[in-house]
Amino acid sequence: MSHGSKRWWALGLIALAQFMVIMDTSIIGVALPRMQHDLGFSPENLSWVFNAYVVAFGGLLLLGGRLSDLFGARRMFTAGWLILLVGSAAAGLADSVAVELAARATQGVGAALIAPSALTLLMMLFGAQPRELTRALALYGAAAPAGGTAGVFLGGLITEYISWPWVFYINIPIALIAVLATPALMPAGGARRGSLDVAGTLTVTAGLGAAVYAIVRAPEIGWTSGQTWLVLAGAVAALAAFVTIQAARREPLMRLSIFRTPNLAAANVAQLLLGAAWIPMWFYLNLYLQQVLGYSAFPSGAALLPMTVLIMVGMIALAPRAIGRFGPKPMVVAGLAVLAAGLGWLALVRPDGNYAVDVLPASLVAALGMSLAFIPSLGTAISSARPEEGGLASGIVNTSYQVGSALGLAAMTAVAASYGADRLGDLPALTTGYSAAFVGAGVIAAAGAVIAALTLRARAAGPQAVAETVDVQVG
Repeated sequence: MSHGSKRWWALGLIALAQFMVIMDTSIIGVALPRMQHDLGFSPENLSWVFNAYVVAFGGLLLLGGRLSDLFGARRMFTAGWLILLVGSAAAGLADSVAVELAARATQGVGAALIAPSALTLLMMLFGAQPRELTRALALYGAAAPAGGTAGVFLGGLITEYISWPWVFYINIPIALIAVLATPALMPAGGARRGSLDVAGTLTVTAGLGAAVYAIVRAPEIGWTSGQTWLVLAGAVAALAAFVTIQAARREPLMRLSIFRTPNLAAANVAQLLLGAAWIPMWFYLNLYLQQVLGYSAFPSGAALLPMTVLIMVGMIALAPRAIGRFGPKPMVVAGLAVLAAGLGWLALVRPDGNYAVDVLPASLVAALGMSLAFIPSLGTAISSARPEEGGLASGIVNTSYQVGSALGLAAMTAVAASYGADRLGDLPALTTGYSAAFVGAGVIAAAGAVIAALTLRARAAGPQAVAETVDVQVG
């Protein structure tokens, strides 16, 4: 196998990692009712089949990035797949609520090692070739919506025609292939000298984990609940302790001055707000299709296919050319603005609407916005860091998107409920609630466009713009 083809096979494995990490958040949706029946979940605890994964994933991403820098991205990539394999097997074999939730958290731990190390490996493979780096990031980014939609499809098929444990078992052969292929395809990238900041690791993991926990739990127990605010206060205290520790240590888990790197903080804010707008849209569009238009889970997944295909085509074919011509900043700003417009259009959904009029055109506009904004903001966030901090930068940007997604969904859940989205069977009330969520997500996207316009530093258009984007990374 030639060196050039080997790199693209390696990219396929990296994209597969992104695909799996996202698929594991969506594949369980259709299986939840049968899991509830078989394992004895109470209605209020059933959401934790999803939340246990998200809390572990979001809370450990920074640690995963740091471990990638210290011990080598290839080693952590392999370790993440092995942990995901063990968690998937345990989740499928679980015979109780406690075992199922522990297994889902284990899957989240594996994903938290896979995600930042995958991005670091991508930069190691393609960072020296600016044009190829943009294409590689586009393929990597396109794997996320593909994984989300595939999860809905596969979850429905597996649950209907096999049994729910296979939504977890499907990970096992893929993980085995990844573990066996990694040594042959991925660059070694030796470990570097340094110590692991144990106190920083504990405080940031506790702080992020508690924050994600409070956010995903708040719609269930209420934003005004004392428990919500107590956990959030604990998260703030832990994160404040983390900042204090990082400022004092010679070898911190996260060098605080990294956020003074031009464009890194601004690009991470763009990713956070992109997640906060996009995930609520995807969630409530699915609910509108099922609860108002009457689609079952599988047709609902099929209805999202045009949007998914456009995102993939936009990220792979359109975004790289647009970045080369206009530069990253205009694409981030324009993408978020187009996403806001699509969400505003979706807010016009009707109780007696139909897919062709109320969903398809607006969802395609929103998908176009996502495809334009995601790649340049992701690439800018990663490439702004020093080469030896590539894993940390990957962990930070993954954390930004995941925390933004959790915050946006929790906030829009509260907004939708306040406008009637909790009145099951009342189609006008449901539609009003979902419409309010689309409006709120659109406001977030519009705010993101304004903030990106004010904070991102512009680079000249043309091929040199992409080269400048990666100059810091390749030294």
